[in-house]
Amino acid sequence: MTNLQTMTLAADGDGFATAAGVLAKGGLVAFPTETVYGLGADATHDTAVARVFAAKGRPSFNPLIVHVADLAAARNIAVFDDMALRLAAAFWPGPLTLVLPLRPGHGIAPLVSAGLETIALRVPAHPVAQRLLRTCDLPIAAPSANPSGQISPTTAAHVAAGLTGKVDAILDGGRCDVGLESTIVGGSPLALLRPGGLSVERIETLVGPLAPAGEGITAPGQLASHYAPKATVRLNANAAHPGEALLGFGPMPSDLNLSITGDLTEAAANLFGHLHKLDAMKRPIAVAPIPDVGLGRAINDRLRRAAAPR
Repeated sequence: MTNLQTMTLAADGDGFATAAGVLAKGGLVAFPTETVYGLGADATHDTAVARVFAAKGRPSFNPLIVHVADLAAARNIAVFDDMALRLAAAFWPGPLTLVLPLRPGHGIAPLVSAGLETIALRVPAHPVAQRLLRTCDLPIAAPSANPSGQISPTTAAHVAAGLTGKVDAILDGGRCDVGLESTIVGGSPLALLRPGGLSVERIETLVGPLAPAGEGITAPGQLASHYAPKATVRLNANAAHPGEALLGFGPMPSDLNLSITGDLTEAAANLFGHLHKLDAMKRPIAVAPIPDVGLGRAINDRLRRAAAPR
């Protein structure tokens, strides 16, 4: 499992063919989505899925998101009610994950859902992810392509830094545009299980107010400590303490700034990349306040988990 010869593949015909061949044989391929890079395995292959958990050091009670090419493929795996169909029609392909009841005869490896009777499904919008899904013609289980609990990757270089020797290939599709993991909703009443790259406000415009998440792990990204750099993180800092590196927001002096103009979309796209750069400075990280609206809710969710006790 370790000390593999990790290939970096271009997003061209040969690269897609090689990546699809690796997945078909139970191997692991990191690939870009519009949110972050995912660590992909054939979701129907028990051993391949187990390799994802081993490569990341991910606890087995933490379920995975399954990526599929379109709604038709998703309906082969899960049962969709009217509300789920409305959400899929409005926001797929895109950064929305739906947690839905598994369909009888779904064929998904049990480890993917961590023993739950539900499955987290997404149709990614990134053209590289879409072409890979259609080339391999498999549902791909793919959490973020980083060691468990650490900063999520938004470039192929981030993946290589964390997983070289543990995965078979990295399909390089450039920098991820959204930069935050998908928003996850599910359950009855419909609940927000994880804020992410699709704002809660847009979802609620379509379906009404979302309920809060209940107790326990019902979807990926719900661990208290997650997305964390090696350095300690201090939130809501208006200035750095001596020895700290400051991650700013808006017009302010800082070591790196998520968005000088206070644009939350730009801040979301920069979040993980800037945390990687600040972590390399080997100094504690202070983070300026972020407005808790729109994508700011997801940014603050990631920052709280990054700052949580480990």
